[in-house]
Amino acid sequence: MIANLSLVYPMFALVLFTVVVLLWMFRARVRAVKQGEVTMKYFKNYEATGNLPEDVIRTQRHFTNLFEVPVLFYAGCVVAMIIPIHGLLILFWAWSYVICRVIHGVIHIHTNRLQPRMLSYGMGWLALLGLWLHIVFVVMTTT
Repeated sequence: MIANLSLVYPMFALVLFTVVVLLWMFRARVRAVKQGEVTMKYFKNYEATGNLPEDVIRTQRHFTNLFEVPVLFYAGCVVAMIIPIHGLLILFWAWSYVICRVIHGVIHIHTNRLQPRMLSYGMGWLALLGLWLHIVFVVMTTT
């Protein structure tokens, strides 16, 4: 059976979102330096001598976060591609995770409203768990 290459698209979408967050972070940093809220020296060691602007903190934290839990998403997609697992359900889990991560990111970076942010984060975890449970179920039923 041929690998499920359709999972490349949700993975690529999350990569693109990571690039967007990187650009948001860069823009927040440049603005903070230009407005004198932080010096260039801060970026040498990331040691703040004062209060960092909130948009700099949020974009930095969110960018870092995109290299934490999403690793489990990328791994799951690669496993599903190799096995291979086909069908709409595996794509549903993958796209659901990406959509939840984008919603979570937009909330975190813009309004930072805690309740909708937590809801989107939790829904993302459920989608990730669904993805992995789907993989484990397929493996269990084919061996």
